[in-house]
Amino acid sequence: MALSLPLAASSALPTLLSRQTTSSPITIHLCGDSTMAPGGGHNGTEGWGQYLQYSFSPSVAIVNNSAFAGRSARSFTREGRFANVASSVREGDWVVIEFGHNDGGAVYPASSDNGRGDCPGAGNETCPTVYANATEIVQTYPTYLKAAAQLFISKGAKVIFSTPTPSNPWESGNFSWSPDRFAYYSSLAATELGGPSAGIFHVPHGEYAAQAEHLLGKSVVDTNFRIDHTHTDPYLADVVAQSFVLGLKCGTSGLGSLVMNATARIEGKVLGTCILANATLPI
Repeated sequence: MALSLPLAASSALPTLLSRQTTSSPITIHLCGDSTMAPGGGHNGTEGWGQYLQYSFSPSVAIVNNSAFAGRSARSFTREGRFANVASSVREGDWVVIEFGHNDGGAVYPASSDNGRGDCPGAGNETCPTVYANATEIVQTYPTYLKAAAQLFISKGAKVIFSTPTPSNPWESGNFSWSPDRFAYYSSLAATELGGPSAGIFHVPHGEYAAQAEHLLGKSVVDTNFRIDHTHTDPYLADVVAQSFVLGLKCGTSGLGSLVMNATARIEGKVLGTCILANATLPI
């Protein structure tokens, strides 16, 4: 693992499991695109989901990385990938959903539809189209997220909507980053589903990762976006995973309580500190 952080076991861990028995670990299921997936965008890159297990004792939680390169919330739905994950979800599991990088493509005209772009909008808008010689009613990003979350909740899992990781924020020569519309959509979807009281949580992963990449500086970050501005080399993928963990620890989800690292041992010169809104709002 490229990033070495101190680990501290918690004596409270066994009492925090929501499984009826603590004899078996829960599973953390990951649903996302290449920025999270095994092998990342290929050519030596890696997805941050591959490093998440380091923050959880295997006796407490096992990470199942079902993210797949090139997918969006729409294509993950159409291809049955959410359904496949749901088939292995057990009561007490957690599901992390993070998309956005491939969701912004155009649905119209149909000749330009790559099967990934969502229907524009934050509500129940639909975009009828023809993709791969089949009629498809394309939904909005929040609609896809909410449908997937409701499926997982029905299986007894809890769900975290995570915002997309940054494209290289140093690409222009100076640091520049701000949350995109998919960050807003994921927060909106969590709120509309009832938030923590309904087992739905939100982590502003993009903001935590951007904070870390700001602290690392242009040289380190540019070196670790070697093939393009989206896919990270293993070192930075590890940092991005740790930034997600910091978001967990600074938030209110029970999954953060299962992390081996104490918050004070994660915060620092590489990852930064808890973001104020995440530390104070019930997300």
